[in-house]
Amino acid sequence: MGDREACNHSDVTDFILVGFRVRPELHILLFLLFLLVYGMVLLGNISMIGIIVTDSQLNTPMYFFLGNLSFIDLSYSTVIAPKAMVNFMSEKKTVSFVGCAAQFFFFALFIVTEGFVLAAMAYDRFIAICNPLLYNVHMSRRLCTQLVAGSYFCGWVSSILQVTITFSVSFCASRVIDHFYCDSYQIEKISSSNLFVNKMVSLSLAAFIILPTIVVIVVSYMYIVTTVLKIPSSEGRKKAFSTCSSHLGVVSLLYGTVSFVYLTPPSNPELRKVASVVYILVTPMLNPLIYSLRNKDVKQALRKILWKKKALS
Repeated sequence: MGDREACNHSDVTDFILVGFRVRPELHILLFLLFLLVYGMVLLGNISMIGIIVTDSQLNTPMYFFLGNLSFIDLSYSTVIAPKAMVNFMSEKKTVSFVGCAAQFFFFALFIVTEGFVLAAMAYDRFIAICNPLLYNVHMSRRLCTQLVAGSYFCGWVSSILQVTITFSVSFCASRVIDHFYCDSYQIEKISSSNLFVNKMVSLSLAAFIILPTIVVIVVSYMYIVTTVLKIPSSEGRKKAFSTCSSHLGVVSLLYGTVSFVYLTPPSNPELRKVASVVYILVTPMLNPLIYSLRNKDVKQALRKILWKKKALS
């Protein structure tokens, strides 16, 4: 018993990230695939932020939230992808204890913040469709800033709690994490401590932080659908639905893939890794495309920028 008590998190200086269990010669293919998708994440989200910042016509609450969403997508992909690519080409595949905790902290921060920003965007669409005459009164610049600041605050609180409970346990049994990043489930698997408190904190965070964002999104869209169905003309209904279809697509993509990851049986870790790639890299890559391809304002702003560049050249 004394040895077990003496063994704690301070005895571990690094972890080994197993990554994907594939033949060594396929690691370079994984590296190139991650590099390609991550490059598209950078290009798409930086371009979206640039378009929103430079075009004065996009100075509206919806695009303010969209700019923050692009920054968050860019950030949590950057927290994971570069280290994963380095490990694909490395023999050691290690990450320091501090590095692992930092990666876990920032990933939790941005993924929880994204949930709240998506909820704020749902509320924005609810006001725009259900109460359009008072839209500018309700969705003031001050309120939008407060909603985004509150989203980051909730993400910060959540990540502090998660990092504290996850990395305060003992790691006597192993330091091998069966994933390509510091995933909480895999970290807890190699712990030799009692995880009852960890599970209680995780359930509490789900109940008080994650669940409210889902409720806001669902309730907002219930009101939106009810309001849109009351519009007499089919053209009016189509136009109203088109203003929130991009947001609904992004919400479905994120929550769908995250749910798939955590509903995948633990006996199939490779499938969980593939699903994780979808919401860590594929979703942030697709979000700018979803908003740009289905949004005439963004397409018009992009054409304006391209036209100016062509005129200058």
